[in-house]
Amino acid sequence: MEEVIAGLQGFTFAFELDVESQKGTGLLPFQGMDKSSSAVCNFFAKGLCVKGMLCPLRHEQGEKLVVCKHWLRGLCRKSDCCDFLHQYDVSKMPVCYFHSKFGNCSNKECLFLHLKPVLKLQDCPWYNQGFCKEGKSLRDRDRMPEGCGCSRWRCSASKE
Repeated sequence: MEEVIAGLQGFTFAFELDVESQKGTGLLPFQGMDKSSSAVCNFFAKGLCVKGMLCPLRHEQGEKLVVCKHWLRGLCRKSDCCDFLHQYDVSKMPVCYFHSKFGNCSNKECLFLHLKPVLKLQDCPWYNQGFCKEGKSLRDRDRMPEGCGCSRWRCSASKE
């Protein structure tokens, strides 16, 4: 099977047209069935699906940025109407409530994102204009980010 005797580039098989036209997909017995494990409806993406809520395939509405926390536990009842992603993707997991609220999470098998707290400093207005009068004179400038070294502002040496 590893060796191909002839190339298949120029051939079109009869079933390919049936797959593309979604032939054989029947209507659902009732509206709103869970279709989270179904394939995506290509016609809906183009605005051409005539089956509506009875379509057995998923109707995805744009890019969903975060995984549904209810779907992760098998509890989401919204199916296609859900505004969140029904697909396991590590990069799109929701933020862990406990880590964001209390600073740590005791669950060793936690699936949610554990983000580091962001410094709540504003950009230095003087450094942005090209010079900061406090930069060179601060005692703890070695602990500040590179740049002017202000303690009240976030200064960036990468700004030119």
